[in-house]
Amino acid sequence: MLSAPMAQVVIIDDEASIREAVRQWLSLSGFQVTALSRAEDCLAALGADFNGVILSDVRMPGMDGLQLLEQLQARDKQLPLILLTGHGDVPMAVRAMQGGAYDFLEKPFSPEALLSSLRRALDTRGLVMENRRLQARACHQDRLQADLLGTSPGMRQLRQQVLDLAGLPVNVLVRGETGSGKERVARCLHDCGPRADKPFVALNCAAIPEALFEAELFGHESGAFTGAQGKRIGKLEYANGGTLFLDEIESLPLAQQAKLLRVIQEQTLERLGANQSIAIDVRIIAATKPDLLDEARAGRFREDLAYRLNVAELKLAPLRERREDIPQLFEHFTQHSARRVGREPPPLSAGRLGELLSHDWPGNVRELANAAERHALGLEAPAREAANSLSGSLAAQQEAFEAQCLRAALRRHKGEIKAVMADLQLPRRTLNEKMQRHGLLREAFIRDL
Repeated sequence: MLSAPMAQVVIIDDEASIREAVRQWLSLSGFQVTALSRAEDCLAALGADFNGVILSDVRMPGMDGLQLLEQLQARDKQLPLILLTGHGDVPMAVRAMQGGAYDFLEKPFSPEALLSSLRRALDTRGLVMENRRLQARACHQDRLQADLLGTSPGMRQLRQQVLDLAGLPVNVLVRGETGSGKERVARCLHDCGPRADKPFVALNCAAIPEALFEAELFGHESGAFTGAQGKRIGKLEYANGGTLFLDEIESLPLAQQAKLLRVIQEQTLERLGANQSIAIDVRIIAATKPDLLDEARAGRFREDLAYRLNVAELKLAPLRERREDIPQLFEHFTQHSARRVGREPPPLSAGRLGELLSHDWPGNVRELANAAERHALGLEAPAREAANSLSGSLAAQQEAFEAQCLRAALRRHKGEIKAVMADLQLPRRTLNEKMQRHGLLREAFIRDL
């Protein structure tokens, strides 16, 4: 079981004896303490997600405690600052509390009074940070609902996995067929995590000639090789602080795999033609269609790199395995394409919808988006069952749709009833009744094929 992180306290005082005494007491009391002599150093060290309390003397050379309060309030009005004051500074400290300070302690203060104030401040800060985390999570859930469309169990699980992984500092491997949305998932992992305000850099490993790959990934200095005019920043360095998305990672040349592995292990790189190492902080999200361990066993991929990239794995289901998402996706892409050209989205016939549901979509979501664009622009061939257009009463439309779904499933499974039952999740009796009502005979679909 992981232990809870130690509460963080920053103590700022220009008097070394006071600073050290407070540091020792708080460390013995179980706090993680950072002791500083200048307020300026505190501002430089604090991150946006600092989950602790700041103790600061009021009177100090350079930036004093009141100026520090003003700077902290500009960053985060709910960041607790406890001021340490001399006797003559009490009225000023009271005014500072009205301006946003959490508390003040008059010197000399007792250790018990300090601990009591600190614990109250830490409890308050903890509630603030938890509330922010929940608000951010709700915001990210809404975003994922819009970016990763679908109501199928697989898509609901994927959104939850992305939400859980987005904030973790681990590399992620995204597996899925061509067109299944791997880059969109990678972008969501980036946008819903703490690196969202840093670069998201995408590189398709299959699109770069092997001779240029090292320069593209690591950059180069001027004159590093013939034609290297001027310094070039590589994708890894450009993504510093953010995310590098490596699509079709299985196409990465073996020589570059070794160099990428070293970058991941050491968090440094060297440009071509340079001797100086550059420290980088990059999260890598890689995408692949085949299993990288299978590629490693075949000698086409380094096993150690596969494990480094696959700290966490997301598997994307092909569209044919989540057919219930097709209507929503098709409508979304149709509306998007129609808006782009200033048109009203055209109606979708029940016959055409049945064709969409029965198609296997080897190109996955990308192929569906292309079909929706053609539909929005009126470029597709008329549906074979145009008579079943979406008109008339709701009951009639439901009957037409049900009939087409049954036809599509029977055609897809060559009249095999057990397969149709599993596909449509219907018991045998219900399927028989529906087929009889719609005049559908199993033998007709066996003959068709």
